[in-house]
Amino acid sequence: MDTKKNTSDLIKKVRRIELKTKGLSNQIFSGEYHSAFKGRGMAFSEVREYAIGDEIRDIDWNVTARFGDPFVKVFEEERELTVLLVVDVSGSDSFGTKEKLKKELITEICAVLSFSAIKNNDKVGLIFFTDKVEKFIPPKKGKSHILRIIRELIEFNPENKKTNIAEALRYANKVVKKKSICFLLSDFVSPDFEDALRFTNKKHDLIAVNIYDQAERELPDVGLVPFQDLESGEFRWINSSNKRARKLFDELAAEQVNNLHRLFKKTGVDFVDIATDEDYIIPLMKLFKKRG
Repeated sequence: MDTKKNTSDLIKKVRRIELKTKGLSNQIFSGEYHSAFKGRGMAFSEVREYAIGDEIRDIDWNVTARFGDPFVKVFEEERELTVLLVVDVSGSDSFGTKEKLKKELITEICAVLSFSAIKNNDKVGLIFFTDKVEKFIPPKKGKSHILRIIRELIEFNPENKKTNIAEALRYANKVVKKKSICFLLSDFVSPDFEDALRFTNKKHDLIAVNIYDQAERELPDVGLVPFQDLESGEFRWINSSNKRARKLFDELAAEQVNNLHRLFKKTGVDFVDIATDEDYIIPLMKLFKKRG
């Protein structure tokens, strides 16, 4: 009975996310996505009669000679791309003090990106990682494949708690040979990964999606607060009513954010910051428009 209930609950969650994110993708994102992520080049489609303003170099001389009137070649963008979602499922993924946990926000963003991709006839693949690669779903097309990805995002339980971004990117480079659109979704609390970012961004089109909770950047005044490192399990107590403690916390957090942004710029990686209490539509649209 419990198994049936769990399955029923999962189906409802998948359906709820599908309805919300597919609608967003259809109404808002698909056009922006198409212009932000270009195909591999131009492929011959058909010929048509020459019109004033057409390029002389596009004239098909064989067809022109056969019919006695000028015809030009028409080209279309070779659209098919591979989208790879590289998703951090470490312990800090379960943190969230506002509207959503990081995990829930990541699930919705991945769903929107996936539906936008298949609407443009692109393949979608998924890598779950902690300090090791936990699971790989090879890129495929189709709605049933996207629903499987959403299902995995909702119910997947990782073996480990820590994070190693460099290891995840090394694996991505190994299993996906063709240049892809690679979305790296994480809070980027990880050992050094600068070289991995730089290398991956040369092989693929890498976009970093930095997921954070406001409590990680500004410490509220709520008295003595226990802080647990979700990856190591260690506890620390901080007196949040102490102005100096709050100021120090906020300054350290701001420095970490600035360092991360500098790292993305230094390695040439496009990035976007999205908070758990934020409407993710606006920052994603800004990212797409900037790239388009």
